[in-house]
Amino acid sequence: MSVEIALRTARVRYGPLEALHGLDLPVPAGTVTVLLGRNGSGRTTALRALAGTVRLSAGRVLWRGTDVTRLPAHERARRGLCFVPDLQAVYAGLTVAENLALTRPGARPPYPELVPLLDRTAGTLSGGERRMLALSRALLVDQHHARVVLVDEPSLGLAPPVAARTYRALVALAVEGGAAVVLAEQRVPDGLPPGTLVHELRRGSLAFSGEPAELA
Repeated sequence: MSVEIALRTARVRYGPLEALHGLDLPVPAGTVTVLLGRNGSGRTTALRALAGTVRLSAGRVLWRGTDVTRLPAHERARRGLCFVPDLQAVYAGLTVAENLALTRPGARPPYPELVPLLDRTAGTLSGGERRMLALSRALLVDQHHARVVLVDEPSLGLAPPVAARTYRALVALAVEGGAAVVLAEQRVPDGLPPGTLVHELRRGSLAFSGEPAELA
């Protein structure tokens, strides 16, 4: 498996506190990678470091071997990186249709539940509806353009059947589209394909790396 993007001895500080302690994290192309850990473990910070929304205090971000540590988040997005955070992931003042159009103008929502809500402003949606709208950014991205897809807690606020559909679609981005898909989770989701990689973080350091069966 070729490494698409990676953190190398990455350190991130929030004021006096260090959230990542020299983390090495290779992310292969065409594979689902799960960052596992409790709140405060560093998994969200690792996603943000890959996306460029937090600055490293030390270490590097390598994308296909090229150092992109200083490349801003919007430039990484232009190169094919999609980041769906767990919070504040939609534009509350825009309608559902306008939010979707920012990713792919005129596209049909990947969630049928959003179709009757196209004229509603995102700020008026329920938590689950906002989550579906946020996830649409990843699911509508052109598979030929999506090289890295980072999603923080995909199933947050979703009903189990909707969460299952979401995971199937994210897996397809990796297996069929060849993207490097990284999911930050508190537990390993069901139904992930063979070859899925799990990295468990504890207090900003790597505690385990392997496949889900090895973790069990």
